[in-house]
Amino acid sequence: MHAVIKIAVFFASILLIGAHNVFATEIQPIDTGTTSWMLVSTALVLLMVPGLAMFYGGLVRTKNVIGTMMHTYVSLAIIGVLWVICGYSLTFGKNIMGGIVGWNSDYFFLKGIDEMVTNGIPEYVIAMFQGKFAIITPALISGALAERVYFKGYTLFIALWFLFIYCPLCHWIWASDGWLYNIGAVGVIDLAGGMVIHVSAGVSALVVALYLGVRKGYPNTVINPNNLVMTIMGAGLLWVGWFGFNAGSTLQSGLETARALTMTQVSAASGALTWLLIEAVMFRKATSLGFVSGILAGLVVITPAAGVVQPVGAMILGSLSSIICYFALQVKMKLKYDDSLDCFGIHGVGSGLGVILLSFFIRDQWMQDAAAASSTGTWTVWNQLIVQLIGMGATILLAILGTLIICIFVDKTVGFRIDEEKEIEGLDRSLHGEHGYGLIRVD
Repeated sequence: MHAVIKIAVFFASILLIGAHNVFATEIQPIDTGTTSWMLVSTALVLLMVPGLAMFYGGLVRTKNVIGTMMHTYVSLAIIGVLWVICGYSLTFGKNIMGGIVGWNSDYFFLKGIDEMVTNGIPEYVIAMFQGKFAIITPALISGALAERVYFKGYTLFIALWFLFIYCPLCHWIWASDGWLYNIGAVGVIDLAGGMVIHVSAGVSALVVALYLGVRKGYPNTVINPNNLVMTIMGAGLLWVGWFGFNAGSTLQSGLETARALTMTQVSAASGALTWLLIEAVMFRKATSLGFVSGILAGLVVITPAAGVVQPVGAMILGSLSSIICYFALQVKMKLKYDDSLDCFGIHGVGSGLGVILLSFFIRDQWMQDAAAASSTGTWTVWNQLIVQLIGMGATILLAILGTLIICIFVDKTVGFRIDEEKEIEGLDRSLHGEHGYGLIRVD
């Protein structure tokens, strides 16, 4: 009897093991070290949102500080929801519509990634990391339309801009079958969004600024920042968050991560120092606003290049970015267009400079690898420069045409430019019914 039971148990075990092998879903093992770094990077990029809100909020007048900070924060809600519903799918799905955008039904509402692991990282983590990029990009544009738009118009604008500009552009450059990802031997180089984020937002900011026109009284009336202390603190948060922004974009925790983090630090420091030196020569004094502008100039220029250059290249790029961005702001004052908080002058110009000039500072080993991947067996700086210029051209064209169409649509439907009475009263009081500092002040 005992022998019969043992035999029965044996065959039952065999059947159970076979059933497990047939029906079990194989799940890729998780690399806990890389996943931990990506979780940290996601939090660091999220930290940049309040950093940007503080940076922009401190630069406007007292009567507009809440409205300006809300322009940044509301992106967390609007883009945060759209990203889960369809943004991740439109961005990283397979080509549809001739490659204009992507689609993957598993990414729709993130419904199919519950057990998905990619390169040792849970797909949820990758989706949330990329989602923070999507959130902060349209928020950057708010620096060009500060103090003069309806909140409802702004919210519709960023939703449409995200769907029709950010998602297609991100797909072209970062999706595995995007046309700019696959152009040339190795595709365009854009580690953390020089084109996807800063050039697109900067160019769009210029279009919006020109479409809306200047703030009442600009440039004849002096418009002073309400709180430079808050701006300085915001810049500090941006600098810290940028380590997750660039180093996290390697999607690993290794040598490439260390390179990207190091180049980020070197370029930011170089940019800040250069801006201080410019002011020392021009004005015989150092300003806090100039210092933080130099930090941003150094950060945006290295964003596309942090994975391919070495410290000397990062230092040169940071310095050149500060010089070029400084003179771009002087041009703005001469032309008198109202890019209120210099989104185009720093993000667009500085990062665009990095996209192009990185070609001349690429490490030798990277160029050798690119040559090996080329069908001709050769790949030069000039080959890569052409690829970068094509990527820049496509980015600028999409940003200009798409943003202009969206501006017209928003203006003709819900309204975009605020009326004169509300602008004089201020966004905080007229649109939000609040005061930023618990006191009433009209300036």
